[in-house]
Amino acid sequence: MMLTATGCNSDLEDTDKVAEFLKTLVTEIDMVAYGEPLVARFGEGIEVGISGVQLIETSAISLHTNDLARDLYLDVFSCKEYSNQDVIMVVDAFFAPAKHTYETVFRK
Repeated sequence: MMLTATGCNSDLEDTDKVAEFLKTLVTEIDMVAYGEPLVARFGEGIEVGISGVQLIETSAISLHTNDLARDLYLDVFSCKEYSNQDVIMVVDAFFAPAKHTYETVFRK
């Protein structure tokens, strides 16, 4: 699943909140985390944001944010099935985006 959420709240700029989001997402989509999430803020000018990754036993969850636009770009990659609606529910609960779009890609 590749999700773009636009017009998010200010929690999108908080590395602790983003780490908490990743941990919660893992639980809500019934995955098993491998270690702690890695979350860092970096960039310059209009490119400042947060990047984060949470390894899971069936692959990885990664995200990138943009402070200026308050956008979130999230990839949930797993060999184990999960509900896209559960992902959206967690994104909405944490970041209250004005809009989100997503697509699902199945690899063979």
